[in-house]
Amino acid sequence: MIAAMLLAAVTLLYAGYNLLIKLSGAHVPASATTTVLATVCLQVAALSTSILFLGFLAAQGGHVFSLAPRAYFWAVLAGLCIGAAEIGYFYLFGGIGLDRPMRAGVAIPVIVAGTIVIAAVASAVVFGEAFGWRQFAGTAMVAAGIVLIFLEPGAVR
Repeated sequence: MIAAMLLAAVTLLYAGYNLLIKLSGAHVPASATTTVLATVCLQVAALSTSILFLGFLAAQGGHVFSLAPRAYFWAVLAGLCIGAAEIGYFYLFGGIGLDRPMRAGVAIPVIVAGTIVIAAVASAVVFGEAFGWRQFAGTAMVAAGIVLIFLEPGAVR
C-alpha cells in the first residue's frame, strides 16, 4: 500500500513538473534568446528540496547516507540528462528558435510516452528484466499513441 501511495505521489509530482515548466515557458518574452535562467531556477529549487529532505532525515537520526561510488556516478549522469532535458523543455515551451512554442498536449505526452518506450526496451535489453507479450503490447500501443499525436495537423512546426 505504501508503494502504491508513493507511486501515485511521484506521478502527480512529475505531472506538476511537466505542466509547471509549460507555464513558465509561456511567460518567456518574445525578445528572449535563451531560457537557461529558468532552468537554473528549477535546479536551485530542486536542490533546495533535496537539502531540506536531507536535513529532515539527519534530524531524525539512524540513517546511513554513504553510498557506493557507482551510485554517485550514475546519479551524476542522470543529473546531466535531466538538466539537458529541462533546457530542452524550456526551449520547446518558450518557443526559442521555433516558429511558436510547442503545445503541452503534444510535447508532454510525446516526451513522457517516448520515455516509457525507451525505458521498456532498456529494461529488457540493458537490465535483463522480463519482457513478455503484455509489456510488448503495451509498449507498442504507447508507440502508436506517439504516432497518433504527431499525425494531428499542426502538432509540430
